[in-house]
Amino acid sequence: MAPGNVAHVTDPAAAAEPTVLVRARAGLGRLTLNRPRAINALDLGMVQRMHEALDAWEPDTDVDVVLLDGAGDRGLCAGGDVRGLAEQVTSGRADDAAVFFREEYALNARIAEYPKPFVAFADGITMGGGIGVTGHASIRVVTERSQLAMPETRIGFTPDVGGTWLLAHAPGRVGEYLGLTGAVMDASDAIYAGFADHFVPHENLDGFRDALETRADPSLAELVFLFDETPPRSKLEDARAWIDDAFAADTVPEIVERLRARPEPEAAATADLLGELSPTGLAVTLAAVRSARELPDLRAALAQEYGLVMWFATTQPDLAEGIRAQVIDKDRAPRWSPATLADLPPELAASALAFQPAIPLWS
Repeated sequence: MAPGNVAHVTDPAAAAEPTVLVRARAGLGRLTLNRPRAINALDLGMVQRMHEALDAWEPDTDVDVVLLDGAGDRGLCAGGDVRGLAEQVTSGRADDAAVFFREEYALNARIAEYPKPFVAFADGITMGGGIGVTGHASIRVVTERSQLAMPETRIGFTPDVGGTWLLAHAPGRVGEYLGLTGAVMDASDAIYAGFADHFVPHENLDGFRDALETRADPSLAELVFLFDETPPRSKLEDARAWIDDAFAADTVPEIVERLRARPEPEAAATADLLGELSPTGLAVTLAAVRSARELPDLRAALAQEYGLVMWFATTQPDLAEGIRAQVIDKDRAPRWSPATLADLPPELAASALAFQPAIPLWS
């Protein structure tokens, strides 16, 4: 999930449009997320439609490559429908949220394990749930328009959809930095951090799509090489000195202390940002990323994340409050509980990681 820009479609013609366009041609199965007014934010029906298409295409010998892209010019996917999540949490319907999370995480794993090449165009805004459907693909393409992030701490939450698995395997302490701050990555940063593989200019994406349909060689290696270009140097790479130093600290307060001690203006700005975010979300996210480093695979990370999101949804006020402040009322003045890092119970993160949902993710 992520604080997606979820719009309510009122135009009857627009409402009749399929929210996922599914078609197959010349060996290419194409999935297009089709809620452009909401930056293609995911809902349960979209996730289920993608499951159905992947199930149908797996045994289909006429489909040998799958492509995921997004309608509209703003981005692939802004995340999940967090307005709906807030409503479910505040009305005591966390079980409904659990249904969505189980379906979504199963899709994330399905994409990672799909037996046919899965190409994802993370063009434009690709955040939260958008990372879940692109970050585990076998061929992950970014452009000069790409904006990738796991911004869950901005709404008092924690990265999910396999995001902690990706963050855990980023270079150095970049994963802790991205997970705690929700910082936005451009194409260069996304490739450096391990969230993407190839840089293709936006103007060449149509040509890439056409080539996927008309190629004679079932191997994609040569085709990808033809379109792949070298991106500029990553700003994250240049910031590794202060990121690694500060985000190697054992706790969030110690991270903030190290940031304050650094000479870089970016480090001080990061310390200021962390002071505005949910103390609970920060502490749990730090523990989750570090725990994910010790897990054997993506499925184990998704199971850990599922326990954490249900812990937030059923026991913590910060999730609904963060969505209210950032997405619904947009007053940008969340009232976190507890309000400061100093007020956090010392075993909070450990208790969150130990939480067992009523229905397990994998059963």
